[in-house]
Parts: sequence; C-alpha cells; structure tokens
Amino acid sequence: MPVVEIDPDELRELAGHDKSDEELQSDLFGLGLEFEGETEDGEFQLEFAPDRLDRLSVEGIARSLRYQYGDVRGVYVPSTNDAEWRVEVEDVPEDRPYVTAAVVRGVDMTEGKLESLIQLQEKLHATMGRKRAKGAIGVHDLAMVKGGAFEGDDRGKTITYTGIDPDGDSFVPLDADTEMTPADVLEDHPVGETYADLVAEYESYPAIYDDIGLFSFPPVINGKRTEVDEGSRDLLVEMTGTDQWTIDRMLAIVCYALDARGGRIEEVDIAYPDRETVRPDLQTRTKSVAHDRIESTLGIDLAVEETIDLFERSGLGVEHDDGSYEVEIPPYRTDVLHPMDLVDDVGRAYGFNDLEPRYPDVSTVGGRHDRSKLERAARETLVGLGFEDLLNFHMISERENYERMGVDPGSDAFGGQRPVHIEGPYSEDYTMLRTWALPSLAMVLENNTHRAYPQDIAEVGFAAARDDAESSGVAERRTVAGALARADSSYEDAKARLQTIARNFGVELETPATTHPSFIDGRAASVVIDGEPVGVVGELHPRVLVEHDLEVPVAAFEFDLAALR
Repeated sequence: MPVVEIDPDELRELAGHDKSDEELQSDLFGLGLEFEGETEDGEFQLEFAPDRLDRLSVEGIARSLRYQYGDVRGVYVPSTNDAEWRVEVEDVPEDRPYVTAAVVRGVDMTEGKLESLIQLQEKLHATMGRKRAKGAIGVHDLAMVKGGAFEGDDRGKTITYTGIDPDGDSFVPLDADTEMTPADVLEDHPVGETYADLVAEYESYPAIYDDIGLFSFPPVINGKRTEVDEGSRDLLVEMTGTDQWTIDRMLAIVCYALDARGGRIEEVDIAYPDRETVRPDLQTRTKSVAHDRIESTLGIDLAVEETIDLFERSGLGVEHDDGSYEVEIPPYRTDVLHPMDLVDDVGRAYGFNDLEPRYPDVSTVGGRHDRSKLERAARETLVGLGFEDLLNFHMISERENYERMGVDPGSDAFGGQRPVHIEGPYSEDYTMLRTWALPSLAMVLENNTHRAYPQDIAEVGFAAARDDAESSGVAERRTVAGALARADSSYEDAKARLQTIARNFGVELETPATTHPSFIDGRAASVVIDGEPVGVVGELHPRVLVEHDLEVPVAAFEFDLAALR
C-alpha cells in the first residue's frame, strides 16, 4: 500500500481545523487513511488504498477532510485562464507519442510546498505512471523557459516536444554541473542509469525544447536551467507518456494540489500534427446509481435529501430524478469506475462505523462449500507434513511468472498457459493473473534468504489462464504447490510428500519422467493422478535458483487441487 508523509500542522492549516493529533488521526481513519507512525521530524505516515491517488499529497488529504467536515460541498473545478503557451508536437518517438501541460502562476513556492510537490510527483510516478513508463512528470520554473512566438501571433510562446538522437544536443541535467547528451545521461548520471531501460529501445529519445535549447529529457530527467526552487513563483507542468488519458488524469491531480496552494491554472495549447487540444482537461463526468441500490447495499434507510447531502460531502455533484441519482465526478477522482464506487462514497460519508450490524433477511443457513472443504483438507495435510501454509497474491508480473522460471508464455509446460492480463494495472509488479503458484513460492524463498533453513513452504491457491473454450474466455482453478528448500533437498523428498498426499485422499499417483524448463532434466516427473496428468514434481534448475539468489537446492511440486476429489 502507498504511504505518504505529511506535516500535521500543515494539514491542520489547509483543512482549517485546529484538532489534536488523536482527533486528526481518527478523522483520517474515517477516510480510510491508516496512521502508520511518525517520522523523526514528526510527520504523519499514512497508508491508504492506492485507488485514491488524489490523496497522495497533503493538499488532497486536506480537501477530503474539508468535505468530511462539511466545510465545502459538491464538485469544485478550478477556473482556468486562456492559453499563452503552446506545445508543438513533431517527430516524437512512436513509443511515447503523448504530451499534456499546464501553466500555474502565483504559487509562491516555499520549502513545505516544494517538498509536497516533489512527494506528489514521486508517488504519481510510482503508481499511475508505472515508474515513469506510462507517464512522467516534469515541473519547471516558467521564468527560466523562453518560448518562441506563435506563428502569426507575437503574444504567444511556444515550446516543442520532439525526438532527438541519443548523441544529439546537450544540456545540463539536474544534479550535474556539465553539459551531457541524452546518451551521456543514461551512461554517467545516477538518475539516467536508473531509468535507462525506459528508452533503451527507442530509435530517438523524447526531448522538450524552448528557444534557448533542450531543457527536458522525459521520462528520465529535467534540465538544471529550469529547476524549481523556493524562489519560484510561476510553473510549467508538462507530462509525456504512452497513454493520453493517464497523463491527463495525473496532470489534473497536480493542478488541484497547486490550486489548493493559491496557484492560478492557465491553459496550454497542444498542437499535434493532425489535431489541436487544450489542456489541462478538467472536465467532469457523470455516472448513475439507483437509490434502492444504495440502501440495499449499505443496509440502511436514507431520505433523498440525506443521500444528496452525503454525495455532496464526498465532493460529488448530484441530481435526483425518479429514484436514481445522476452524480457528477471531478477529474481527480480516477477511482470511480462503477456505481458501487458511488455507494462506497455515500457509506464512508455516512460513517461505516455508524452502521448497525444485523442479520440478513434470508432463510438459508451458511455452510462450507465442497471446494472449500477440499482446500481445507489439503492445507491440513500439507501442514501435517511440515509445510508452512502461505497465502500469496493472485496477481503477478510476466517476468516472475514466466521469464524467471524459464517458461515460455503459451507453451505446453505446466504453468506456461496463455496469461490473463490486467487492463491498466496500477503496478508493473502485478500485470497478470498467475498461471501457477510455484513462481510465488520462489519469490517467498528469495525474500527469506536471511532466514534459517530448512524452509518448507506450501500453498493451496488460485491460478488462471486464457481458454477460448470457456464462456468467459478464462479458465480458473486451484492448485496445490509445495517447495522444500534445504541443503539435502532432492526429488525423492518432494515425491515422498506427494505419495503421502495421494494416500490420504485415496487417489492413485504415478510419476513418469518428463522435462520442464523450471526443473533439472532427469530429476523431474509428471504428476499423474488416477491416470490424468495434472502437475509436475522435481528439483528446480540451477538457473532458477541463481535467478532467485537461492544457495540451497529446492525440490518442488505443483498439481491441480481438483485431482484429489
């Protein structure tokens, strides 16, 4: 979960309420922000759900508190001044074709404002920007940017987003004292080395020019000439990326934060070769939800006027018509994707702690599902064999699921099925549903190399893969996976555990020799239960061990849970 650090005194000032630390922490918990402790400087460390990206800064959190206190209501959209600046887009790298921008005047930058802006920039990079791969933010001192004149209009000022040869023009990057080409930055600058992979495959590198020359090398680093400091007053905020919607939403969040600091938002014209747009995009959108759905989900009776009040105290606009609400959503609320998200806002404004628990009005009696019973029996058997029971994430990255295990996506190897990708993932670490559980176990062993051995771990978990034969296009299943990490671990150890499991469940086990890229040839076998091949067992290949920094042998197995029925 993301963690932000905020100055409680600054939060009190922006929220407009002089509350004690305890009261403030209680109010923040009501918003879903958990207090994790304090820094050495006395700043609050707050953990929150990663869907509320508008709360990545003290300004966003203060805005939510003002709504919670009822000091402000409904949708707020900052006013914008007409554009004086223009971004010309020409010959940009095909891999990073999109740009957005805004000018913010009168910020009067202080140390606290600058620290908050930098933290917001870093957190947006790590979340929505996918570590700058999908979107990267550049903030510049506008006084140090010299724009060229608009064509046919001497009042306007133009900068250019374009492509540049790796050894093309040079500039002085942040935290440097000498001029460097983009190629030099990637080789010799610490920040360049960190983000070199983002542009390594580009034929030309992204670059932003003004009339003086190159001043930004996105998504890697800005130039020192336009660096923002405590004396800055007017800002140019530019963002480049692989998706226009993403960078526009990131820009909206930054604009709202700077508006809260007294900044005046000014539009910027964006001129693509085939179209022109005006940014920032601060348009609201609407979504409908029925009154009955709100009441049935929350389990409470609400008058229409009370529901409208709760919507407005969530920072949403609302109109009621014939039993449903047309809800207006501000541009910084990237998390509202479904009517249920609106119900959640109403419930949070009402106060989830104020909901009275009651028995559901149904006549059935709950009981454990047959599959759940099977899972529980499998877990108890594994624990009885000395395994530690794990519960890992169902989502994973392609690199962990395939590459680090030596498996090719779409192959016939166990675990090599076609992946179910997550559309618009919030982290590059979780881009797909895992097709098998052994990669998760390998990651656990990798993170516990500082612990004593032996380490015997197991999981009864979820896996999924694309399957055109399924109506949903996805085949879901539960698997049983185990790993034995110890100095004397061998294929025979893993097979012995399998034999015990088969005997306990009354099924017939066979282990004919097989090959699998994750296991050593000659030390791997197919798991066949009641005549059906359902898994694999063996000793992990040295290549897999080295990839996970494991210095002891690992014997492992995995098979489909359904085979034990």
